[in-house]
Amino acid sequence: MVDLYFDEIIEVVKIDSQLVYDKISRINAKSEDNDFFLELDVHTELYPMLPDEKYRMVISNSLLMDGSTVAGYFPEGKPKSLADKFEYVMHGLLYKMAEAKEKTAGNDDVKVEVYISFGGLQLLLKGNPLKMHKFKVDQKVFLLLRKN
Repeated sequence: MVDLYFDEIIEVVKIDSQLVYDKISRINAKSEDNDFFLELDVHTELYPMLPDEKYRMVISNSLLMDGSTVAGYFPEGKPKSLADKFEYVMHGLLYKMAEAKEKTAGNDDVKVEVYISFGGLQLLLKGNPLKMHKFKVDQKVFLLLRKN
């Protein structure tokens, strides 16, 4: 079975299109329950996203439903893919994890930050350490998005 590291409904809060690359925007979003905050670079000409819209975002170790490694080709009888259910898919490498402390109502909240590179496009995912335990440095992952 495919292992989902992250599976949440996110809401776009802000879009910054003033990045270095043409056609790339940085999406600031939060999960519905406010447990996660993320910054994601998206090729908005291929996949336009707008503020206040909601999307399902999944981060997985594989695209194949049985959880097996994706080869450079699909054998005959194309296997079912998680990507079939989504509109925008990226493959990347988790290159850094860090702890971050946030002050909220006088308390020091500890969050885990996960940094993933998708060939130059970046993701910063910040959330509760208990919900981030599946992530490991040097892990190859897939990010999948679809409008909710």
